[in-house]
Amino acid sequence: MSLGVLAAVAAGGAVGSLARYGMIVWIGKLLGTGFPYGVLLVNITGGFIMGVLVELMALAWSPNEAIRIFLTVGILGGYTTFSAFSLDAWLLLDKGMFGPALLYIAASVILSIAALVAGLYVTRLALA
Repeated sequence: MSLGVLAAVAAGGAVGSLARYGMIVWIGKLLGTGFPYGVLLVNITGGFIMGVLVELMALAWSPNEAIRIFLTVGILGGYTTFSAFSLDAWLLLDKGMFGPALLYIAASVILSIAALVAGLYVTRLALA
């Protein structure tokens, strides 16, 4: 891990986080905040952009490592980690690894929500 790669992740993460925040605020003003439309849109657009970038880099464009990392891990990672999750799930499915793919999808969603709830309760207990 070079300093250049770390800088690419950090810079891209800042850009992606700002884009996520801006999108969520904008969609909230447009559609309201009673449902997480902004987060949903961020996850959908992040998945689409990840698909475009990965296919583009596989078929037509070979940027150096720092640029690849800046775009995927940095910007898209800051924008939404759901794009990385979606890519990992698809790669398993594309390899015909249906069982592991379904396990990964279910475990990611269920265990992430369970971990969030556990964090809420642990904090509530600690502060009670």
